[in-house]
Amino acid sequence: MTFAGLSPRPFARITAAAAAAVLLMAGCTQDDVGPDRSTGSASDGGGATQHAPAGEADLPLTEIGTSAAQDLGTDPATDPAYAEYYEQSIEWGECEDVANPDAECGTITVPLAWNDPSAGDIEIAVARIAATGEATGSLVVNPGGPGASGVNFLESAPYLISPEVSSSYDLVGFDPRGVARSAGIECLSDEETDEYRSVTAEAGTPEADQLAEEWNTRLADACEQNSGDVLAYLDTYSAARDMDVLRAALDSEQLDYLGYSYGTYLGATYADLYADRVGKFVLDGAMDPTITMDELSAGQAEGFEQATEAFLQDCLDSADSCPFSGDPAAAKDELISFFESVDDQPLETDDPQRPLTGALARSAVMSMLYSDQSWTEGREALTAAMEGDGQPLLAIADRSAERLPDGTYRTNSTYAITAVNCLDHPGIADEQWQDQEAERLAEEFPTFGPTMGNDNSPCAQWPEPALREPAPIAAEGAGPIVVIGTTGDPATPYKWAESLVDQLDSASLLTFEGNGHTAYGRSGGCIEEQVDAYLLEDTVPEDGLTC
Repeated sequence: MTFAGLSPRPFARITAAAAAAVLLMAGCTQDDVGPDRSTGSASDGGGATQHAPAGEADLPLTEIGTSAAQDLGTDPATDPAYAEYYEQSIEWGECEDVANPDAECGTITVPLAWNDPSAGDIEIAVARIAATGEATGSLVVNPGGPGASGVNFLESAPYLISPEVSSSYDLVGFDPRGVARSAGIECLSDEETDEYRSVTAEAGTPEADQLAEEWNTRLADACEQNSGDVLAYLDTYSAARDMDVLRAALDSEQLDYLGYSYGTYLGATYADLYADRVGKFVLDGAMDPTITMDELSAGQAEGFEQATEAFLQDCLDSADSCPFSGDPAAAKDELISFFESVDDQPLETDDPQRPLTGALARSAVMSMLYSDQSWTEGREALTAAMEGDGQPLLAIADRSAERLPDGTYRTNSTYAITAVNCLDHPGIADEQWQDQEAERLAEEFPTFGPTMGNDNSPCAQWPEPALREPAPIAAEGAGPIVVIGTTGDPATPYKWAESLVDQLDSASLLTFEGNGHTAYGRSGGCIEEQVDAYLLEDTVPEDGLTC
């Protein structure tokens, strides 16, 4: 099991749900096309330089504002205006809702607006599992998303992080601002969330466009009404500033950090802001900071298409029953036909009020593609669905959205992902280009591409503009950073790891040749061995090592 971030979100043939489902932080950097983004730094500030994906030049980006946390003009750790935050200590106590008896919980206080400490505070929820041996420090972990709970991640951490590392480090997780317990945003009700996740319409049709606009507006209005006072302050610059307060509260001069997926973007941002405080840094399932929202969608459309093909080949080769037949191309056609049939006629489940729609079926299959260890379950669920029983796929879709059996949702990750992504990633503000790009994705990546166009992104109606221009991150002066890429990663394609290593001033690339999202904790030993030697013995892996 892996909590590597980027859980699938509501995914339908309707572009509203598809864009809300832009699973994570991911995008497409093409090696041989596109503008040169080799200059600049994430901490440089500046205006909205016009970048464009997929070889298009000089297309306008959507509006870009200014983050309250990007350029403070001072180091808050040494500025008296921030002293009360940096002088905190964490009072650890019992956790009320973490299913790990070894976990302890607490909070830290941070400024709501980092450029104005007088504007009020928010509390950040933190948790730790004490080292099983003699602690040499704290290893802060982030499971990705954006929107995944680092506090909840400690329930899974013992299965992912090696016993040797757990013996030497206190494992520390936190809910980033806007997520779950940390001033978590509130948007739609649980019942409305069920409806939002299930809505399905033919992509590219007037019906889909209308539904997209209706749901995007409904979502934006609900988030603004319930949580409007924090929406402008949920960007990754702000979360990285919070993480430095956490470092100080842990009494660490440098931050030791393990970030998965979106957590690599958060970690790289921290490294750029606080290069001299970078300790052991592991970034697994890397994002590319130079991408737009459109590149994010295009990269995932390609990644999930390739993952689908790998899954179908494995299914056809399996000794167990496979619901598909013929070669992989024919099997893909059968899968797409299955989705279309469920679009037209949802399948019965154990809940008469919640049939399996096409949106939910796609969510389930995408969730299964995150780990090849889930392929058997996915194959069995698809077999059941193709025989008329939608319950197994619905169960997978609900698990990926953190829906509990009583109909409530454990966290707000379905909405936190949109809140953060819309602040972090501008898109292309050219409707004609958007239409052409949507057509391209649908044609080149027919399994999920039709749902990945951003012409009706929730960000179009979002009450706050993007706050960050796509730009390289160098983290000049930081110590060695280990970046991990998986060759068959559907959510953060391998070329993003290559790109991030090229940008960073001091980084080495570890490559896992395998399928699924991220590697540490599920590679079978080779990646774990290299990372553990780095964390425990300060042995930096050889750049380019592949296993």
